[in-house]
Amino acid sequence: MTVPFATSARSTVGLEWELMLADGTTGDLVPRAPEVLDAIGDETEHERFTVTGELLTNTVEVTSGIGDTVAAAVDDIADAIKAVRSATDPLGIELLCAGSHPFAQWYDQQVTDKTRYHKLIERTQWWGRNMMIWGIHVHVGVEDVNKVFPIIGALSVYLPHLQALSASSPFWAGERTGYASNRALVFQQLPTAGLPWAFRDWAQFEAYLDDMERTGVMADATEVRWDIRPAPRWGTIEVRACDGMSTLPELAAVAALVQVLVEHFSRELDEGRELPVIPPWFVRENKWRAARYGLDARVIVDADGTQLPVRDHLRETMDRFADIAVELKCGREFAGLETTLTQGASYARQLLVADAADGDLREVVQHLIREFRAGPTLRDHLAQFGH
Repeated sequence: MTVPFATSARSTVGLEWELMLADGTTGDLVPRAPEVLDAIGDETEHERFTVTGELLTNTVEVTSGIGDTVAAAVDDIADAIKAVRSATDPLGIELLCAGSHPFAQWYDQQVTDKTRYHKLIERTQWWGRNMMIWGIHVHVGVEDVNKVFPIIGALSVYLPHLQALSASSPFWAGERTGYASNRALVFQQLPTAGLPWAFRDWAQFEAYLDDMERTGVMADATEVRWDIRPAPRWGTIEVRACDGMSTLPELAAVAALVQVLVEHFSRELDEGRELPVIPPWFVRENKWRAARYGLDARVIVDADGTQLPVRDHLRETMDRFADIAVELKCGREFAGLETTLTQGASYARQLLVADAADGDLREVVQHLIREFRAGPTLRDHLAQFGH
């Protein structure tokens, strides 16, 4: 079968951010997405951003338009959040984001009334009903289909870095899991989720899709739920490995890292150089280490098995690619990665709040609500870097 890869401008950026809806007083999730979407439907119809429902009615997803820069995509997201708040604030609904809700239970949630979601739950049963997970998706435009799988292979080396920076699901259904990102390990239980297959080229991907569709595993390419996947409809590589970011500046920083890495690898291919990859068993081990230890993980960074603290390798990466970030006009956002490295990712902040509150996870939810609402705006955050 032939799967066309859409024409897309190189290194353009699109963002998707899944947000929880919670009761402002109790912190409990509320199944009010349909009500919120109805309230803002007309006013957002002609905007660059979109606001849509997700698998569960406690979630809305905000999506940017195609941004020439990270800042442009983030501005769309900020506008989308403002539109959502115009409906949620009067209803006493708060917004927050993390890879998981600290204490919510799956059996209290409602599935959005769409055929595709009902089919997913029917097939996946307990694991499907447990998909109380929130994430971000970063799309980066790739102008040549022949670059897609080489870049995905090289990006896989950086999966643990992205997962550690975004890790924000240390709690699950009221339990302290001991993992920085419990979401990473829950999500891979779905049949077509998890690490990407190590394909060499687009033809192998087309053959894979043909096999999956012929055997009834999936209906089309949109049901490929890998941590990094091609998005043929948009002409992008889509990074889906990250937990939901808890603040807008963190979202911007991770988006900048993805954009810079894709552009770097694209330039290497232009120069005729082979991209570095590591064996799939190292990729798998790195994913587990990042899920377990977050920014304290030691990761395998090359095919020889060299191991480095993920913080150190991230700083090396930032030094190496700072010039590309400036060229892409995301230098300030890229520099924002240092804030996460020094102040801790969301999972660490949540654990500190829980410890200070004697384990009261309602306080953790209130912390996440405060971070999302009053935490630094992107403008305030960038001011730290003299801009």
